[in-house]
Amino acid sequence: MPITVLLVDDEPLVRAGLRAVLEAQPDIEVVGEAADGAAVIPLVSRLRPEVVAMDVRMPLMDGIEATRLVLRTVPHPPKILVVTTFENDEYVYEALRAGADGFLLKRARPSEIVHAVRLVAEGESLLFPAAVRQLAAEYGSSKARDRMHRAALTDREGAVLRLMARGQSNAEIAAELVVGVETVKTHVSAILAKLGARDRTQAVIAAYESGFVAPS
Repeated sequence: MPITVLLVDDEPLVRAGLRAVLEAQPDIEVVGEAADGAAVIPLVSRLRPEVVAMDVRMPLMDGIEATRLVLRTVPHPPKILVVTTFENDEYVYEALRAGADGFLLKRARPSEIVHAVRLVAEGESLLFPAAVRQLAAEYGSSKARDRMHRAALTDREGAVLRLMARGQSNAEIAAELVVGVETVKTHVSAILAKLGARDRTQAVIAAYESGFVAPS
């Protein structure tokens, strides 16, 4: 079955470009479009896309609020791929904090766009560029450090979280630590539970904000 995608951007040319790139792939299908975040909830409920490519800046409802609404109100919500013009945009970071799963620049090459959609759909790796890592570190706080301290991660869980922060998939982490993929999945689940994180993105944000992982 193809990966189904909903495009949300207030610029028709951007939507047309993304559609052309994605629909050229045999494993990706664009099932709908929206020009503003306010239209996302009914479209997601009706079309059930696996991935929403969400512009972060839109006139009526921006991608941050739309992301929050999707995750709060839609059962089994789709993955959210934030699409933006500037990689150091604080809106992008706020969208990731709100629960978005990845990040894509509008100027990305076609191969990078396709890779981003596939990666987010798989849900085992992160699109977390250096500029966003730096923003996360700048948002550091004593609250974030206390949260990480209370999590009391084991040494192995800490190693897994650091590799997650580098964007590695479960298979890549397993190869680096010389353990089975199922073992890595168990560690990831434990990390999310201890940090009270919804997904990998939230766990990695916690790692940077607490200083547990430093931006490189």
